[in-house]
Amino acid sequence: MNYLKEKRFYRFLIPSLIGMFLFIMPLSVDGNLTIPVAVLAHGLLDLMGDYMLMIIWFLITLSALLTLMHKVTGVFKNYPKLNHLFGIKGFWFGVRMIGFVFVNMIVFEAGPEIIIGDVTGQVVIHDLMPILVCVFFLAGILLALLLNYGLLDFFGALLIRVMRPVFNLPGRSALDCVASWLGDGSIGVLLTSKQYEEGFYSKREATVIATTFSAVSVTFSLVVISEVGLEHLFFPFYLVVSLSGIVAALVVPKLYPLSRVPDSYFTEAAQKEDIPDGQTPFQYGLQLALNKGEHAPGVKAFLIEGIENVMEMWLGTLPVILALGTIALIIAEYTPVLKLLGVPFIPVYKLLMIPEAELASQTVIVGFADMFLPSVIASTIESEMTRFVVAATSVTQLIYMSEIGSIIMGSRIPVSLKDLFLIFLERTIVTLPVIALFAHLIF
Repeated sequence: MNYLKEKRFYRFLIPSLIGMFLFIMPLSVDGNLTIPVAVLAHGLLDLMGDYMLMIIWFLITLSALLTLMHKVTGVFKNYPKLNHLFGIKGFWFGVRMIGFVFVNMIVFEAGPEIIIGDVTGQVVIHDLMPILVCVFFLAGILLALLLNYGLLDFFGALLIRVMRPVFNLPGRSALDCVASWLGDGSIGVLLTSKQYEEGFYSKREATVIATTFSAVSVTFSLVVISEVGLEHLFFPFYLVVSLSGIVAALVVPKLYPLSRVPDSYFTEAAQKEDIPDGQTPFQYGLQLALNKGEHAPGVKAFLIEGIENVMEMWLGTLPVILALGTIALIIAEYTPVLKLLGVPFIPVYKLLMIPEAELASQTVIVGFADMFLPSVIASTIESEMTRFVVAATSVTQLIYMSEIGSIIMGSRIPVSLKDLFLIFLERTIVTLPVIALFAHLIF
């Protein structure tokens, strides 16, 4: 094996092993399965402590002020990355400004209860935003270990003959799912977005992966099933979630709107996965990885790119999450809209012979606002089977605007709010019968 003597082999191997350890290696911490980068994120969160609230306020305020300054003066027009970050228009400009207004209201408690209350703005800024600030920081800097040194190229070639025929996706997309499953769905979306920007995923592939393979972590799934008092059924619960998720991954991309997303690319230099004749997937993957390692960035370039990624996520995505997450919770808590939208599911639950169908139906659309809300509502339902079905459905719905939905919309992945809601509904309709079937076998 002559490549063992080549410098480029170690430029591929060492950063890739570090990246695999940080983003994929499962760890048991306090009895919960997680990954090192998630542990680091929580450690950073503890370190920030009481300063975190003002850090969030500063980042969102800075984003809004720089956006307004650029809009008035065009100060960043000669700097492509800054122009892209702050030169937003129309809907996204409005969302960023709403995020600025909301963060000042919530932090300084100067506004209507509907915005700054304990079930809306306070939930987003205290329960969601702090960990995302830390995850964005670590992921922004460290994701390059997966992206830039050949690891995804290697695994992409190994898995292309599985992912392409089964899901019509590149082999490397499997790594997005693993990072989400062991760590956090937001990490999977960030990884997917970067791959899309670099030409490894088409618009269709990036949209399908972000809305289908950014799975809910094992840790959060345990929190959900614990909320409905069924933690003793965690293993059958997560098995059902996984199986129904696979069914959704097979079916939903074949439906509108995902079926209509074009296979065009963000960049003209699209990166194709095609194994040449005469080579095994392993040989081709190693060849790609070694080529990537040969041109891999040094420490300085690694840090510069990482800081740019962090700034883009902090200043571009955080205002979107705060604005859309708060609005989604306002709609869920203060209007009957989501409950009314759940009424058509009453006959569905009755057809599937799920007890307390009326109560269960109230949880269906609420999950679009926040994944945890259905389980909170379902905790008062008497039937264990119904609580199990509601919890499993909320996890497999996957898209919720208080986090994943807002992150997707804040990224460059081309998907609209309407499309996200349609995909959410389709995932619900596809997975609910599967979950109900297994629920009847378990109870």
